Amino acid sequence: MLHLIKMAFRSLIGNGLKTWLNVFVLSFTFVLIIFMQGLLEGWNRQAVNDTVKWEIAGGEYWSQKYDPYDPFSIDSSAAALPATLQKEYDAHQIEPVLLALGTIYPEGRMQSVLLKGIRPDQHLIAIPTNLLKSKGNDIPVIIGVHMAKQANLKVNDLVTLRWRDVNGTFEAIDIRVAGIFKTPVPTVDVGQIWLPLDQLQKMTLRPDLSTILIASTDIPVQNIKEWPFKDKNELTKQTVAMLKAKSNGYNVLYTIFFLLALIAIFDTQTLSIFRRQREIGTLVALGMTRRQVMGLFTLEGTMNAVLAILVGTLWGLPLFISFSTYGIHIPMDVSSFGIPMADRMYPVFTPKLIIGTMSLIIFITAVVSYLPARKIARMNPTDAIRGKAL
Repeated sequence: MLHLIKMAFRSLIGNGLKTWLNVFVLSFTFVLIIFMQGLLEGWNRQAVNDTVKWEIAGGEYWSQKYDPYDPFSIDSSAAALPATLQKEYDAHQIEPVLLALGTIYPEGRMQSVLLKGIRPDQHLIAIPTNLLKSKGNDIPVIIGVHMAKQANLKVNDLVTLRWRDVNGTFEAIDIRVAGIFKTPVPTVDVGQIWLPLDQLQKMTLRPDLSTILIASTDIPVQNIKEWPFKDKNELTKQTVAMLKAKSNGYNVLYTIFFLLALIAIFDTQTLSIFRRQREIGTLVALGMTRRQVMGLFTLEGTMNAVLAILVGTLWGLPLFISFSTYGIHIPMDVSSFGIPMADRMYPVFTPKLIIGTMSLIIFITAVVSYLPARKIARMNPTDAIRGKAL
């Protein structure tokens, strides 16, 4: 076996530029697959972690009537805090959020918004709700960077807010922007205004009512019929599904590069067998079986993948280390697309991804190298030595 490896390697290097062109294309595909899959894996982990950090903490209890896809359910879905969660509420391990629909009028324009009331002293999510503490008579609110850009609002700006209370009566008041926060999670930013919980309850005539209960990771989940619990997996499944779909889309790009490399290897092996008929006939005449000669040419083609992995490691490994350490800056704001994405992405290159990609490239290259090598089984040694076997 060692002798076959030496012969295959010597023949491969003897092909010169053809070999190195095949190796480079394969190494580029190898690095591209690992990089893009690592980027998507890092994006997936960041998106889930950011959503947990900024929005859902340990999970959420939803009012039984609340449907996030039905805006008409928002005004009628508020319910009282369950008595079984009162202790956790007092310990700030449960944070109620009241939702209401409203309209603001920045610079004379009309813009629909989702009002969210939360306690200013909460600590379960990363939103800076401490800015909602007010010492005056005004109503402080906080908004995200994208929302501020949409409405052209700045800190301490006043804007008119109109809403409808539980009786269907429209009310209006001026609110003050107490703070603007930056978040990678658009579902707590785009089209949303955060107010003190007690203030929003007072405005909508819904005392002690809320729509969502954010739970801490430190408390056990309770089975409450009127408040079904949504865990982190359920609340982030749309993000995970979206990234999985993107991963499948990138597979088309990988396949194109992979096919280019494999076609080149197939053509090289076919041409090599045609031009080396005398060598093949001589090897068979000297005692090598046809199976051994087929193995030699298959091994020779497979070594393209091995060399590609080595070459790809030489120029790809420094890039992977750099990207994992310093991240990749995203030069555009994607919050308006509804995609959880930080302004700096950190790819994650797992051993499973690297080993799986290496195994895939070696296996497919071996198959492609074996296909033209099958012609050797049909060769007559005498005709092969004369160069007329094919």
